Amino acid sequence: MLNEWQEFLDYTGTVTYTGNKSKDTSYMGRFTFKNILEFEGLPRVLTIIARGYMYHDRDGKLLDGDPRERLDYVRKALCAWCSVPESKKAAPKKERPDKSHFEALHELFPELVDAEGSGWFHRHVHRLAQFVLDDPGRVRKTVEPKAKVIEAKFDAAWRNKVIQFQVPLFSEKTKGAWVLRFDDVIADALELGPLRHAESELPAAFIEKVSAVTPRDIPLDVITTLILYYMANRQDGTEWVALPVTNFEAYFGTSFGRKYLPKLPAEVFERSDSGYGVSRYLVKPAYLPQI
Repeated sequence: MLNEWQEFLDYTGTVTYTGNKSKDTSYMGRFTFKNILEFEGLPRVLTIIARGYMYHDRDGKLLDGDPRERLDYVRKALCAWCSVPESKKAAPKKERPDKSHFEALHELFPELVDAEGSGWFHRHVHRLAQFVLDDPGRVRKTVEPKAKVIEAKFDAAWRNKVIQFQVPLFSEKTKGAWVLRFDDVIADALELGPLRHAESELPAAFIEKVSAVTPRDIPLDVITTLILYYMANRQDGTEWVALPVTNFEAYFGTSFGRKYLPKLPAEVFERSDSGYGVSRYLVKPAYLPQI
């Protein structure tokens, strides 16, 4: 969550599908079942991808020129990543104005969409589901039913979502209300700028101070990561920072929102809930080091 370039690579690169029935969720990549089945946490995922293609080359180096000149390129990258193969039951293409398959972008983005129109996210979701169904003994018992739901229902739900992403910003149609759009993602990418590469470190004396107030059942790295994330994302004019709970769950590979958020030490944090996989929080001044 602090090294955004690595996060971009995790969303666009190769995932290793392994598991050992306990806490190992490597087969999920940097996603949770909330990301996949409820589509929570996608604003951050898509914005990281957009920023990667807007500001960086394949090696992570900054691109020259005005990023606004690359908006169409970035939109195509998002379409490629989200692409869903054509449904066998779909009406003829000429009768359907909405589109969710982008196999034509394979040549431009071979890493994001294959020649059949299966985008990176679509391929990853089905690969992890197949990993679970091929050897359910390597994952927790609660996972297999979710993999079956993916195989049966994911494509149709994701196809509708991808069509929603493309609704024009000022659409008057009902289906355009209160949905995430590529326009929103691209606007956020312009506002946030290039991806951060490096992870900061806290002074040893400060870590001891934080450790003294950290509950025993919360790993210290959860507390320190939240402090560093706050420092990196705080903006002028507000003390609050949006906390993408679902994305943090994917990062830590655990039920971060249920296990840790309610137990955060009040000496360090103040928090308020909002919903839809997002919260907001602030770090109190006494626990904001100068680094």
